[in-house]
Amino acid sequence: MTMPATDTERPVGRNPALAFTLTPSNEAQAPPESRGVERDGVRLLVSAGEARPTSTVFHEISRFLRAGDALVVNTSSTVAAALDGRLPGGDPVAVHLSGELPGGLELVEVRTPAQGATVPRRIERAIDVALLHGGTVHLLAPFGSSERLWVAALDLPTPLHAYLAAHGRPIRYRHVAHDWPLAAYQTVFGRVAGSAEMPSASRPFTDHLVTELSVHGVGVLPILLHTGVSSLEGDEAPYPERYAVSDTTAASINATRARGGRVIAVGTTVVRALATTTDARGEAHPGSGWTEAFVTADTPVPSVDGLLTGWHEPESTHLQMLRAFASRDALEAAYGAALDLGYLWHEFGDSHLILPAERA
Repeated sequence: MTMPATDTERPVGRNPALAFTLTPSNEAQAPPESRGVERDGVRLLVSAGEARPTSTVFHEISRFLRAGDALVVNTSSTVAAALDGRLPGGDPVAVHLSGELPGGLELVEVRTPAQGATVPRRIERAIDVALLHGGTVHLLAPFGSSERLWVAALDLPTPLHAYLAAHGRPIRYRHVAHDWPLAAYQTVFGRVAGSAEMPSASRPFTDHLVTELSVHGVGVLPILLHTGVSSLEGDEAPYPERYAVSDTTAASINATRARGGRVIAVGTTVVRALATTTDARGEAHPGSGWTEAFVTADTPVPSVDGLLTGWHEPESTHLQMLRAFASRDALEAAYGAALDLGYLWHEFGDSHLILPAERA
């Protein structure tokens, strides 16, 4: 039985199967504000060890955190990373920029317009894509074994961010029915432009909620990671993303854990950054560059105790990352409950807070 969205809290049950199929009824097809729900009014499922998960609303998150805990947030803001172009034969395409690579190159995905959205376009050889507003994307080589991502050089008439601001639009997939302004894809923590897609785990936060958390004694620590495209078409390993962890944040993470506080990563992007800068003893260090970290149950991040995230597709490698924070049984319980209760997936959807088990 599905719980009405107006309920604020009740224990929820368990579905034994983690394998699942998303239907349109479980997909957030527009920002919650468009249906009269505030950003922090989306639903939140809280998991802690093997205890039954609890369903509540996001603005109640402080009830599950303690004074002395710290949230680590991503300060990257979203850019309008989708550009229109044409292949040499004239076919229209969308080029999704997925972030800067070392040497000034770019990781890109070429997609074909289809039914109001786009689908991946297989490119067989190195070619040039002519952008409709001037400039060229030189596709140089496939990225590793990927069949959809290419290493590219951009030849633009203006600096990249100015060009995107003038001619780009936010990346959108078919579960979202039509375009939304770039503001819908920003978070309250965004300060440095660079993410191809929104670091969506932090979307439900509001200025008021951040203030409430501060009064409650919960710290907010910044890192930076520019997210790439997330349109997984199969089991794909993570690719390089640019990050930076400051001296201050690293020191604050270590101090939080030394005092007995819990460090909660807000988003899988934060986990990847800290996985790259945490040593085997669990000490966080400053650092910057490109992370290729692939976090799983076998490679946990000892500086991070919990994770606030969205709901991930069945084929997503993010589910493997979640196993670093929760057992398979706990994830089966959480995902079964979320499906039973009508939780919403994707960037405009509901949230999942995974906390460590409470000590007796």
